[in-house]
Amino acid sequence: MRFRDREEAGRELAARLRLLREKDELPRPVVLALPRGGVTVALEVARALDAPLDVLVARKIGAPFQPELGVGALAGDGPPLFDRESLARLGLTEAELAPVVERERAELKRRERLYRQGRPAADLSGRTAVVVDDGLATGATARAALRAVRRGAPERVVLAVPVSSPQAARLLSPEVDVLVCLAQPSDFRAVGLWYDDFDQLSDDDVLRALRAAPADAG
Repeated sequence: MRFRDREEAGRELAARLRLLREKDELPRPVVLALPRGGVTVALEVARALDAPLDVLVARKIGAPFQPELGVGALAGDGPPLFDRESLARLGLTEAELAPVVERERAELKRRERLYRQGRPAADLSGRTAVVVDDGLATGATARAALRAVRRGAPERVVLAVPVSSPQAARLLSPEVDVLVCLAQPSDFRAVGLWYDDFDQLSDDDVLRALRAAPADAG
């Protein structure tokens, strides 16, 4: 399964989620997008469910000598979530990563302030949190995000993505009540390979999507 762009992927994902909503399996949904890429997908989901849209900012913690190599992640105000096997393999300690965590925490807070424009984070208590991204490669960043969502005491947590590696889907299934994934290709390799158009999104793209989302009916 390939997608033309994030909008098409969002519409196909939304159709699957709408079926769950019609069965009363998504009571009082709140859609939470992992920016930036997940926001365009999540907007289509929010429209289909007539649900409010908020951001769930998560940041990868990269190895100091190779920033693109993720060894952990953080989201919300929670502690960083490290990949213990990666730390052991690379000979790294949490203390050595403290400067990286501090830098990523600052960027996380900057993005939250920018995207929310003074609005408080969505109240998840007693609601269904529908966490949306444009795809999952390792699942490490999404796992940190899901742990942050659980701290908000939602009634249910749903993770919805158009495409995922089989490994990430297995990692994250125990973290959620429902996992909705349209495709888990065995030859996954990278999220962008499953989109014809996978251009990077800007902060302005995120803000436009948030402004276009439905209002919260409660």
